[in-house]
Amino acid sequence: MRATVLHGERDIRLEEVPDPVLSTGGDAIVRVVAACVCGSDLWGYRGVTPTPKPRRIGHEFVGVVEAVGPDVHTIKPGDFVIAPFYDCDMTCINCRNGVSTSCLHGGWWGGNDQVGGFADGGQGERVRVPHADGTLVATPSFPAEELIPSLLTLSDVMGTGHHAAVSAGVTEGSTVVVVGDGAVGLCAVLASARLGASRIVAMSRHESRQALAREFGATDIIAERGDEGVVAVKALLDGIGADCVLEAVGTKESMDQAIRSARPGGMVGYVGVPNGGPELPVRPLFNGNIGVNGGVAPVRNYVEELLQDVWSGAIQPGKVFDLELPLSEIAEAYAAMDERRAIKTLVRP
Repeated sequence: MRATVLHGERDIRLEEVPDPVLSTGGDAIVRVVAACVCGSDLWGYRGVTPTPKPRRIGHEFVGVVEAVGPDVHTIKPGDFVIAPFYDCDMTCINCRNGVSTSCLHGGWWGGNDQVGGFADGGQGERVRVPHADGTLVATPSFPAEELIPSLLTLSDVMGTGHHAAVSAGVTEGSTVVVVGDGAVGLCAVLASARLGASRIVAMSRHESRQALAREFGATDIIAERGDEGVVAVKALLDGIGADCVLEAVGTKESMDQAIRSARPGGMVGYVGVPNGGPELPVRPLFNGNIGVNGGVAPVRNYVEELLQDVWSGAIQPGKVFDLELPLSEIAEAYAAMDERRAIKTLVRP
């Protein structure tokens, strides 16, 4: 079968790899219907994260179950399923505590596999899914074509944006600032609107992303950054800042922006992958009684809740995909996101 392999800086290739096979009894083989490129994939693509040897890549996919092991009971061949960006059993203490990203028996697509070697990446034609009963969520029936992009967001970006909002305590009537206008930041806007925020400020310099932020529920747009951005936020929000600030970038500058945009007693929910050296300045947090909460999003714990609203059409997070390409053009899929010509690229095998 064909799958995406990262060889090094800006060297992404589609190659023939062995077909996946059932091996543990509790796994499944999924034929990928749609996958995508994530902003975190770009760290390796850009060379920020080293690639000492070629590796499979991609961690967001939806598809159809082709086969299951004898110990799988809740998933069956023919099911259309959503796979979170990691595998988990949903039975260990960490999963039951709502932190399935810390599953005691789980792993990461393209990372070390529990059965040896490396796990499959999601940007390919098929994937072996460990812990199929825990990892995969089947949709109520085979979805309409127009639902597939939004279902795909539940594997990562919509759940991650939701985690930022939940971590910051967004609730009915909250004022919210979202730092970051990528797919996660835009989904954080949508999540905040879904949770009842009364005012949502999206910080964005890009007209197309500003427009989608407004469609998702942003009431205000701020293009300024740094000191000017903080001044603009406080001018909008009674001179004190936001109840909740959602950080969806992962750099020192974005975290600084987020902390200084929160009101005294406010909360920062952070989900940006920290590859750019973010730091927590304890004195400003102490002085302003500002809390910080978040981390790698346990999206599997949110899938069933968010699936209801996607399935009904109440939310359409799939609009973050503004470019769709065949798997044969995976190099262009990466380049378009790297060069910010696309918010998020959907890939069809």
